[in-house]
Amino acid sequence: MPESVDVTKEAAAGTPLLFQPKALRGLTLRNRIVIAPMCQYSAVEGLAQDWHFAHLSSFAMGGAGLVFTEAASVEERGRITYGDLGIWSDAHAEALKPAIRFLHGQGAAAGVQIAHAGRKASMQRPWHGNGPMDDRDTERGETPWDPVAPSPLPMQDGWLMPAELDEAGLAQIRDAFVAAAGRAGAAGADVLEIHGAHGYLLHSFLSPISNHRTDAWGGDRGGRMRFPLSVAQAVRAAWPETKPLFYRISSIDSVEGGWEIEDSVVFAGALKEIGVDIVDCSSGGIGGPATATRLPRQYGFQVPFSAQIRKEAGVSTMAVGLIVEPTHAEEILQSGDADLIAIAREALYNPFWPHHAAKALGAGGRWDAWPEQYGWWLSRRERFMGQ
Repeated sequence: MPESVDVTKEAAAGTPLLFQPKALRGLTLRNRIVIAPMCQYSAVEGLAQDWHFAHLSSFAMGGAGLVFTEAASVEERGRITYGDLGIWSDAHAEALKPAIRFLHGQGAAAGVQIAHAGRKASMQRPWHGNGPMDDRDTERGETPWDPVAPSPLPMQDGWLMPAELDEAGLAQIRDAFVAAAGRAGAAGADVLEIHGAHGYLLHSFLSPISNHRTDAWGGDRGGRMRFPLSVAQAVRAAWPETKPLFYRISSIDSVEGGWEIEDSVVFAGALKEIGVDIVDCSSGGIGGPATATRLPRQYGFQVPFSAQIRKEAGVSTMAVGLIVEPTHAEEILQSGDADLIAIAREALYNPFWPHHAAKALGAGGRWDAWPEQYGWWLSRRERFMGQ
């Protein structure tokens, strides 16, 4: 556990930062707690199902300020697995509308993350092995498809060889990101996040591990940054000026010869110039599972990346990664290490984490922020139990 921080005195003097509203362009979040995108591998032909509605709506009832969908692929071949959410057609946007309406009805902002898996596409669902698709997947009716990448380099031995994207292919994918942004807006999203981390397509352009190109889209850091920045610029131009744009990065590859934190500082500064509002600071994934990293897993292990990028690039950041204690989340904000706190697996364990955090930090009444249908019962239980 992170070292306990005494924030009760500050909370008594005013609202803890974690529960202060955050203005981003024309949007004001009710608090600074964000539910990070988490793949559920449960879509059918890319379409959101009842599971997605239940999954997302629980976080809105739980009190988060902003709730993101899982990564939604901008084109069919850009899925990681057959169960990935998609947003490559208007039907996919329609399927997201019920969950987004419910988020809004509970006072939460709705975010959609748009993504392309690149060379990590055509992969098994985790519970089927989490590796490259094989005959067992074909027997289930899920046949492999051909991935694409900046260079013809498979993620690991035994994985599919991706095709190197040519100029026409790059333009097609850039257009797909722009079209996906439009569909996210049509679905009612308040915030858009471009997924440029974890070894997926945009990250694979940045990393010298996966980008061996010698044309304008490779070579030195500036060349490797060019395509991801062109996507971000095109999306920012298409996304309404009043709506915030986030960009998720892998702050480091955690692999010798890979992308480093100094590179991320430069890249984050360029994203800020384009009009990206929040840099979401994750790490790892260039040569293995999405969040594979050699970093020691400890509470808040990625917060130093957020802090350094925020300070040196002068851009607002979101911290993510094993942030489980409300006092720790508040300390991160109080220290100026991030502007927003992203909760992921801890929210699966406890979807009502924001409400419990408010209680722990002394923010507001005990039950007034809960859904009325729940708070009414819980307040009476508390009275009956003499608490």
